[in-house]
Amino acid sequence: MNYEETKALLEEKGQLQLLKYYDELSEDEKSELLKSIELIDLSLPEILSNPELSNKRGVIEPLDAVTLGDIEKNRDEYEKIGIEALKQEKVGAILLAGGQGTRLGYDKPKGTFNVGINKDLYIFQCLINNMMDVVNVTGAWIPLAIMTSDINNADTIAFFEEHDYFGYNKDYVFFFIQDMAPATDRDGKIYLATKSKPVMSPNGNGGWYTSFVNAGLLEEFDKFGVEWLNVFAVDNVLQRIADPCFVGATIKSGCVGGAKVVSKAFPEEKVGLLCIEDGKPSIVEYYEMTDEMMYSKDENGRPLYNYGVILNYIFRVDELNRIINEKLPIHVVEKKIPHIDENGEQVNPTEPNGFKFEMLVLDLIHLMKDCLSYEVDRRKEFAPIKNLAGVDSLESARELLAENGVEL
Repeated sequence: MNYEETKALLEEKGQLQLLKYYDELSEDEKSELLKSIELIDLSLPEILSNPELSNKRGVIEPLDAVTLGDIEKNRDEYEKIGIEALKQEKVGAILLAGGQGTRLGYDKPKGTFNVGINKDLYIFQCLINNMMDVVNVTGAWIPLAIMTSDINNADTIAFFEEHDYFGYNKDYVFFFIQDMAPATDRDGKIYLATKSKPVMSPNGNGGWYTSFVNAGLLEEFDKFGVEWLNVFAVDNVLQRIADPCFVGATIKSGCVGGAKVVSKAFPEEKVGLLCIEDGKPSIVEYYEMTDEMMYSKDENGRPLYNYGVILNYIFRVDELNRIINEKLPIHVVEKKIPHIDENGEQVNPTEPNGFKFEMLVLDLIHLMKDCLSYEVDRRKEFAPIKNLAGVDSLESARELLAENGVEL
């Protein structure tokens, strides 16, 4: 769009402040600003004045899981099915790695954080090692796409190249940048980061598939014959990726998706739970749980709402393609947003001063026809690193890595 078209659109949407400094800009900066505005979804700020556009919950009911005991009884069959699918390159993997290690006091991509004690052992390296276990069993490489962000893409690619992909076949590794969404003040006005650039931030982990498709990687994975995508987050260093048993169990079930879950450690544990909402699979966040849901038990004395997700999912590609045009709920998140003020001066707030707009992968689950709830042993597959010490920390992850025979 040219300047006049952009101005007319912004005037209609109440966002003319984005052109406040236009006349002060160089020709290149003017072009940069107009292109940036053209890419913005200007409907997002409207959610602030139309709450019905954001997520609302329906009727929640418990969902049982394929338990550890069930899996052991059927392991041979599940693994046979999964290994065959992997040998035929029907399974791809998507690593969600767009963040920095801020909560670890680390300003580089989180996956480059060193968890070793007596030797170097990086988070990315842990995940690749876990994938190599599957490669060694199946004799087949798993196509891997790594979702980065504007702030860490170059550093992430350089890190993998520097470490020769930790022995993984680089012809099977692809990088793509997550799509972005605008950040606004409390009145829904989009902030400017500089005089020629709006404030943009990653659009949440639920935007992974559209970002993947927009990057042209669906076509690349189609060339391999990929029919399933195993999506996982960067911070869980013990998780099994493209796990043949999980793949096989999901295929055997006839479900279009699967989610790895763990039994809750205690009723108040802060994990999202895989449930049924209005007859379809759904994830309920811990802060949405009522006391009745939190403490209810079944006839055997087990928690009725028991299975927490660990952000390790598998989806059929054709099902993802079916729902790609569905409107995911938008989550409005209060944040501290650096920006320039009306005088063009930099502002670095110490308290939340506006909103970001995110889609979450948990909402994708609710658009699926069904989802297999697949229990894993938390001491073998759940070691997230979110903090330096305490719960879900570097400290606890090191303990679990050592317990599982990983040299640190």
